[in-house]
Amino acid sequence: MDVTELLASASLLVPEEVATENDISVQDVWDYLADDEWQIALNMLEELGDGQPLPLTFWEQLAEAAEQLGLERSVAWCHWRCSEIRNGMIRADLTLRSSSEARRTPISGHGVLRPMWDIGNLSPTGGVAVSIAGLWVEDMPFLEPGGRATVRLVPLTPTHWTHVQTGQQINMHEDRIVAGTAVVLEVHLPTPAMPTR
Repeated sequence: MDVTELLASASLLVPEEVATENDISVQDVWDYLADDEWQIALNMLEELGDGQPLPLTFWEQLAEAAEQLGLERSVAWCHWRCSEIRNGMIRADLTLRSSSEARRTPISGHGVLRPMWDIGNLSPTGGVAVSIAGLWVEDMPFLEPGGRATVRLVPLTPTHWTHVQTGQQINMHEDRIVAGTAVVLEVHLPTPAMPTR
């Protein structure tokens, strides 16, 4: 499919009554598609997708359209949203330790880092067992040491995270030292796949 077909197909997956805080609706997307304003239409669809859960196909089609348009940031975001649907997502308020205590360089905000997290699991010997999750910093290209931001975590192994709850404190590790502390804001575990006949 070409860009127009991908964006039109994705827009059909958004319920007509859905609108963003700025009153952007699917009709606005169609108006921009009619004028061949593909990047604006893509950005609007991303914003509409942030407002409510949409199917995996929606984000896959947006990712393919973004690839055809050469929009690297949008490609990364749409693939990230696909990962959230497959593996679940935990939103948290993360505070990194200062550069004198841990990491000395900023962390990338766009899903590159996959740190370890102490989420309360124990190893067979009773020690701390860490779990890996990718990290996306909301509304920031990177997070400085000592900085604070809302982050989205995608668990590598979702079953490790089933006990995590809103309000729980979890610790981020890149090595044995705690690199940051986060308070869980939301937990969205993946929906189990329906059995096929």
